[in-house]
Amino acid sequence: MSSEEKSPMTKATIKTEASSSLSSSSSSNSSPLWKRLGWMVIIWFGSVFALYAVSTLFRFLMTTAGMKIK
Repeated sequence: MSSEEKSPMTKATIKTEASSSLSSSSSSNSSPLWKRLGWMVIIWFGSVFALYAVSTLFRFLMTTAGMKIK
């Protein structure tokens, strides 16, 4: 059966099941606050470290190209 042959009722049922599974999984299985904050802190430190690594690389490349601060 192709997607054009599906009845509107089947499409409505699929849409309802998908929306109910999304709402139930987000409300009943939410992590504790300390885990969510922990992940936020880990991601923040990771992004700060990545920014530091890129800036250090640029500084190294600029120094090797002869652009030194006197």
